[in-house]
Amino acid sequence: MTRPVRVVVLDHTAQPGGAELALLRTCAALDPARVEVTVVLFADGPLADRLRQVGVAVRVLPLDARIASTDRAAAGRSVVGAVRSVAATVPFVVRLSGLLRSIGPDVVHTTSLKADLIGLPAAALARIPLVWHVHDRIAEDYLPAPVARVLRVLARRGPRHVVVNSRATARTLLPLPRGWTLAYPGLAPEQVAADPDARPVSPTPVVGLVGRISPTKGQLVLVEAAALLADRFPDARFRIVGAALFTEQAYADAVVARVAALGLTDRVELTGFADDPAAAMDALSVLVHASPVPEPFGQVVVEGMARGVPVVATSGGGVDEIATAPDGTARCLLVPPDDPAALAEAIARVLDETAESAARARRAWADVRREYAIATTAARLTAVWRATARR
Repeated sequence: MTRPVRVVVLDHTAQPGGAELALLRTCAALDPARVEVTVVLFADGPLADRLRQVGVAVRVLPLDARIASTDRAAAGRSVVGAVRSVAATVPFVVRLSGLLRSIGPDVVHTTSLKADLIGLPAAALARIPLVWHVHDRIAEDYLPAPVARVLRVLARRGPRHVVVNSRATARTLLPLPRGWTLAYPGLAPEQVAADPDARPVSPTPVVGLVGRISPTKGQLVLVEAAALLADRFPDARFRIVGAALFTEQAYADAVVARVAALGLTDRVELTGFADDPAAAMDALSVLVHASPVPEPFGQVVVEGMARGVPVVATSGGGVDEIATAPDGTARCLLVPPDDPAALAEAIARVLDETAESAARARRAWADVRREYAIATTAARLTAVWRATARR
């Protein structure tokens, strides 16, 4: 194929979540001489504007808000509810297939679970090869069991090819007889510190967790660990950077209440949403990842390493393959999930062993800037699209 391969990317949301930000970085890194991308979003929002700013064509085809807002837990609670959702989606699938035919791509690429499910019949109706990009572990500890089973069956029989964001995600889907490709959510050059040793050093230790306030991110675990470290590090400060979505506000309220109950209001700061996560990480002595459930990838772990910040992370999922270099060298300290005592001990080790922690963080910085570059992600996806189009 000598001309650019024409790709339509489908995403159900226009809110800038992890997969959506990875899509934005990937689109900016693609070679326009080899790939021509149009992104079709099932809602309007900030992502649409940001994609247009980097020169990507965007089309918005609104999906019924009741379907778009259904989370993965609700999808598996009721068979009747699931059937109704499928029935309500049929008219949208027909409209989407018509839009795909009018655009005329060589490949359709879906990048969220809702887009995977809706894109499968729409691409089939339009007779266009389909690639799934799976950013979620398709496992019963992450999704309702019926949903996970259906997705595994469809992944093996529906799309021409499957792209995964980690080997941990791949293991929840295998075998994939039509083939699969690993493409990490890559880092843009501006996310990587030019010199990690040039980071400003706080005179007092600052331990922080950066990410959406949610039960899946484990802010309460950090608060409990902060209480355990209070006497040992009386000058240490703890920072929770991020905000809750509306549906997770109750958890954010519980975090605030627990901080007050433990007498930590003068030591634990909730900063709210950060426009510049890199700057927030640069200000930390230790970056904490405390997710109680294994994550498909662990974007914040890579981002912290790219800034040269020492990282303490909970083990499981994609984090395990980030945390250890191919030669077995540790890039960060791993602790069991949902274990405040183990988290506190690992944070204390980083703060006590400053020279060793700094050396480990610098090795991690050198590794991730090479292994997780967005240019590599763009090249792997381009190869998948061109091969799928040829088939």
